[in-house]
Amino acid sequence: MLYSKKFKRALLLILCAILCCISCTAATAYADERQIYLGGFAAGFVLNTTTVEVVGFCDVLSDGGMVSPARNCGIKSGDVIEKINDYEINATEDLAKALENPYKNYEVTITRGGETLQYDVTPVTDRASGKKKLGLLVKDSVNGIGTVTFIDKTKNVIAALGHPVTDTSKNIMEINGGTIYTCAVYGVKRGMRGNPGELKGSIESNYMIGASPKNCSCGIFGEVSSEFDTSKMRPIKTANIGEVQMGKATIYSTVAGNRTQEYDISIVKVDAFNKDNRNFVIKVDDEELIELSGGIVQGMSGSPIVQNGKLVGAVTHVFVNDPTRGYGIAIDKMLNSY
Repeated sequence: MLYSKKFKRALLLILCAILCCISCTAATAYADERQIYLGGFAAGFVLNTTTVEVVGFCDVLSDGGMVSPARNCGIKSGDVIEKINDYEINATEDLAKALENPYKNYEVTITRGGETLQYDVTPVTDRASGKKKLGLLVKDSVNGIGTVTFIDKTKNVIAALGHPVTDTSKNIMEINGGTIYTCAVYGVKRGMRGNPGELKGSIESNYMIGASPKNCSCGIFGEVSSEFDTSKMRPIKTANIGEVQMGKATIYSTVAGNRTQEYDISIVKVDAFNKDNRNFVIKVDDEELIELSGGIVQGMSGSPIVQNGKLVGAVTHVFVNDPTRGYGIAIDKMLNSY
């Protein structure tokens, strides 16, 4: 039997559509088969970076008096130390190891605002320890507070934030391990127009939730600690972005102590293909939350968004000029990030 070209083309399009539907159904089914538990509680993140940043200076007591060679040679706070001569600096302990080398001249290579600079510096010997020092205060880790979106027990993964941790140039920060802890929120700075608020909390370093975090465009993901108890957490199904509708929804967040609470919001825009993962625009409707925090504040990033009983996304950013509004990422993207 012979078929026309138009018929064959139409048949091919139908087959492609069927395959796409099967693929989407399989992906949704796989997500629903995972053991997903709803988050909404605050967490403290201690992330090890692959850079050493200057955060200040200190004077070293040497035979020549009190001096900071680094400050005197022109190094500034915010500089990232790349090398001392040919010795690469990736952690704070690398500084001491580099200074143990018997160089005649010490050249410090730093980056500042995207520019690479070199400074000649002469370390001094600390009278107390007998070791060479530059008179620097540095850090090789970052810490902060965010909100856990979900825990995937099937893959033993904890997901939080919904957006990456970035450096001062807005680049995704490269992470070399770290730890996720529970966190007690003890206060909140209310958000106001033009002045974003923030959660204030203390990291409970005795209670680890996860480790070995991954920092990517869709948030922070880590391995769940074997000692973390999920028995009291709420299991929840997920919905792909095609199921999300404009209208009423809720977020789960912790803005006081360790109490996670549900708050009313509205999803006012859905953008499935947004390249910056700003898939939703949300508006806080809950008067209690507005009274308490002004709306969305820093530290609430990662708060899960639930609609029709399903997890659909997470809060990521607040509108600077309207703290009652913000952006959210679709849960599909977070589920596909690990």
